[in-house]
Amino acid sequence: MSKSITVNTDRAPSPAGHYAQAKLAGQHLYISGQLPIRPGGEPLADDSFETQTRQAIDNMLAVLEAAGGTPADLVRVTAYIVGVSNWPRFNQVYAARLGNARPARTVVPVPELHYGYHIEVDAIAVLAQSAPAGPAANGPE
Repeated sequence: MSKSITVNTDRAPSPAGHYAQAKLAGQHLYISGQLPIRPGGEPLADDSFETQTRQAIDNMLAVLEAAGGTPADLVRVTAYIVGVSNWPRFNQVYAARLGNARPARTVVPVPELHYGYHIEVDAIAVLAQSAPAGPAANGPE
């Protein structure tokens, strides 16, 4: 039985709780929910929906890249957005950030998110390799 590898990068915010940025199990990468927080920990709760969305997606993509992936490797993305009225705005930023990649996706309108954020995204990717190279991986757990 293979063990999972913890994936971390300083290009996304460090986990604020008892979880990892991502876990790589074989070729499957499970990216934890990413909030609109800059990599250094600066929150963007007072910024526009579009700014928050760009940051949350960029955090997700940074974790994906740290594991050796690209947007084309994404197979599933889930976005939790505050207010169904933000759906078109989310879709516009999402499409611009992911380009030609079109993973399966679910958008879940919610009444509120932690700390007043407007968005959180998580993802699953299938990578061509089974382990990232370099400092992104913390080893088996």
